[in-house]
Amino acid sequence: MYVGTLSFDLLLGDVRSLKQKRSAVRPIIAELQRRFAVSVAEVGDQDLLRRARIGLAVVSGDAAHVGAVMDDCERLVAGRPEIELLSVRRRFHGEDDE
Repeated sequence: MYVGTLSFDLLLGDVRSLKQKRSAVRPIIAELQRRFAVSVAEVGDQDLLRRARIGLAVVSGDAAHVGAVMDDCERLVAGRPEIELLSVRRRFHGEDDE
């Protein structure tokens, strides 16, 4: 079993309320779930209006598949014009990890 995780640190565009923040973050989470069948959630910076942290996890029996899905997810988030991707943290856990 192989597990990959991504943590995205995002800077949102012109957001002036928590409602606007939710309307910017929810579509990103929904598209990642729909297109790649990964687990995704907003995991940090909930108290900051223009910042968001999204966490993502993918599990597979094939290490190459995990890497490919993480690459595709990162490309999708980086390609969103309404946000700026500040950083991405990747972690990969494989059969040999304890």
